Amino acid sequence: MTVLVGRTTTRESEAAVQEALAEAKRRGTDLVIFDLDGPPAEGSREEAVDIDGVAVRYRGRDERNNDPAGELLDAAVALGADVIVIGIRHRSPVGKLLLGSNAQEILLEADVPVLAVKAPKE
Repeated sequence: MTVLVGRTTTRESEAAVQEALAEAKRRGTDLVIFDLDGPPAEGSREEAVDIDGVAVRYRGRDERNNDPAGELLDAAVALGADVIVIGIRHRSPVGKLLLGSNAQEILLEADVPVLAVKAPKE
């Protein structure tokens, strides 16, 4: 089984990765970090690297696809993920209307539990 975390370049995402690592350790399972902004900086390797006793693999989006949330949800099914971890932030009602939300789509469409993590206050 797998813990899957969606990663971007935000503070909220960094908090989600840290929580996903802790969740994978608690469950005794591996962790897949899925880059929502494109290919992972670490490269899409199939071999796992060990981080704090957890086997971690990296995956990235197909840049030709314009639905990062959908790709993350497809990856969750393909990997047989136990849980999806995402970072969230507060948005105004207008921001929600105009900008849409990957987090909202993941929360509403996922077939597995979703752990939503906020970044610590500065």
